[in-house]
Amino acid sequence: MRGPLGGALLLLASIHLAAAQETTTMPAHPPAHPPAHPYVGLWVTDDGQVRHALLPDGRYDEARGTRESAYRGRYEVSGTHIDYWDDTGFTADGDFVDANTLHHGGMILRRRP
Repeated sequence: MRGPLGGALLLLASIHLAAAQETTTMPAHPPAHPPAHPYVGLWVTDDGQVRHALLPDGRYDEARGTRESAYRGRYEVSGTHIDYWDDTGFTADGDFVDANTLHHGGMILRRRP
């Protein structure tokens, strides 16, 4: 097709193709950024029965007794407060009393190396 209409159709096809290529090269999920807080690491009750691993990607993995990965999900820290969203939909929260003590769900967890 020649003339102004052919040129317009060619331009529209080029724009559509460029947009389609842009869409297919974008990642499905934005990259995770490490949480900006000092509490990443392992937190354990004094009897060792509950163990929270706060991972640097904003996820947590909780072990209970001999059951590894009993609960998993994401977490967010705001100041000294932590909110948990378990992958099953359960929510919880807690507070860091100091750099080595976390109060969560009626439990006291301490930082472990």
